[in-house]
Amino acid sequence: MASINLIESFTEFKEAENIDRPTLMKVLEDVFKTLLRKKYGTDENFDVIVNTEKGDLEIIRRRLIVEDGQVTDENTQIAYSDAIKIEPDYEVGEELYEEVDIQDFGRRAILAAKQTLAARISDLKKNVLLKKYAERIGEIVTVEVYQVWKKEVLLLDDEGNELILPKSEQIPSDYFKKGETVRAVVKKVEMKNNTPLIILSRTHPSFLAKLLEIEVPEIFDGLIVIRKIVREPGERAKVAVESYDDRIDPVGACVGMKGSRIHGIVRELRNENIDIINYTNNIQLFIQRALTPAKVSRMEIDTENKRASVYLKPDQVSLAIGKRGVNIRLACELTGYNIDVYRDSDGTEEYDIDLDEFADEIDEWIIDELKRIGCDTALSVLDLSVEELVRRTDLEEETIKEVRRIIEEEFKKDEAE
Repeated sequence: MASINLIESFTEFKEAENIDRPTLMKVLEDVFKTLLRKKYGTDENFDVIVNTEKGDLEIIRRRLIVEDGQVTDENTQIAYSDAIKIEPDYEVGEELYEEVDIQDFGRRAILAAKQTLAARISDLKKNVLLKKYAERIGEIVTVEVYQVWKKEVLLLDDEGNELILPKSEQIPSDYFKKGETVRAVVKKVEMKNNTPLIILSRTHPSFLAKLLEIEVPEIFDGLIVIRKIVREPGERAKVAVESYDDRIDPVGACVGMKGSRIHGIVRELRNENIDIINYTNNIQLFIQRALTPAKVSRMEIDTENKRASVYLKPDQVSLAIGKRGVNIRLACELTGYNIDVYRDSDGTEEYDIDLDEFADEIDEWIIDELKRIGCDTALSVLDLSVEELVRRTDLEEETIKEVRRIIEEEFKKDEAE
């Protein structure tokens, strides 16, 4: 038999729906031309004809008809007497076209071709999957939980492809069960150990950006643009938005009537607080908005060093800093400024000391830890209770008590003087 039914013989074809036909034909041609080179030493005078719809494959060999006794290469030439046995009308100098019976290659060669073809198709499927998701980076996908492990969750898409949601890309309060539907954004696609690795994320800012795009038509239409998003997943997020249409209030459009648009996103993000802020080029106003929900009394801006000294009423300081310093940290990320928070008592200047002044008595790492939660000065430390400082920092209670003692003694000494 001079042809072979590929659908039956090479079952991998059935799984190759996503591979375009021209690519598939090229792979088949390459596989069989490799067989030809092994058997005949060349594939130049052979044509491999593939019909991927029917699954048929034919190999045609072209040979030049020469005078009897003049054959120097049996692969490319055929004697006249042998040629007329195939077709009586042939003449010397013509080309003879003859089908090659694939069975002539031998059982082992055909088996090897089948294995090579399976490997090539497998590689093609991997590349198709890789390309598909590489083009979807930054997009939201809806997938099903297949397996939950300690460090990651294995998910399946509609086509049964495997995707990974690492623990580091999950919101801290995320809890998944097998069979549950999950939404996440495609963060990264890479090839690892010859296997496509598709990493999803629920913590990346682009996840919140896409959720907003879905819920807020004005963002999807380009009337409102998201200038920047900063997040502490599961805790708080700040989104700076700007409208290209003066008639549209970007903050109101994003929040929706009675919070109708934002509530669904908050639920998706496990009750993450989302501050929608109207973007402005006025840095003082932008910092003021970024410190929401705290109300700023006054501010000093150092544009050259990108620092801002913000003064607030004593009851607003903890709001500006936020739980575990999240609010002020996000405000710094959003504005690109280092923000220092100070207490402001009715506009009267209160004597205070920068924490760096205590470097001789307090270890630098302790000062850095206090600064991390927004306590840059002596009074900002004393303003918070020991319990509050223990809760917000990684410092021991004894360490905090010793820091407070050193600060209090310094104030007493200054009063005595």
